[in-house]
Amino acid sequence: QVQLVESGGGLVQAGGSLRLSCAASGRTFSSYHMAWFRQAPGKEREVVAAIIWTGSTTFYADSVKGRFTISRDKVKNTVYLQMDSLKPEDTAVYFCAAKVGSYSVSASLYPYWGQGTQVTVST
Repeated sequence: QVQLVESGGGLVQAGGSLRLSCAASGRTFSSYHMAWFRQAPGKEREVVAAIIWTGSTTFYADSVKGRFTISRDKVKNTVYLQMDSLKPEDTAVYFCAAKVGSYSVSASLYPYWGQGTQVTVST
């Protein structure tokens, strides 16, 4: 089992940057696939980015391609989401999630979740 704690959210102007961090506990963190999801008010939770346990494969939603970068540090047991060129439509609560087994970008297949961190992008 793994526990996840997100940090790094906040208020930023459009065009700015933020880096989210997700610190994981558990000695088997390196074997988990990791993903970032987000949920805006009144909308369903959606995948933003995902990274396979080896770090060799990543996925990005079309809406964030070229602007966001997911990475992981196995020594620090941390996964990051670098967000650049932020837009007001990126405003949401961002969640970190983890799973073992098959790599997936479906939220319903991720059993472990952090508490979420708010990202607000102003115009």
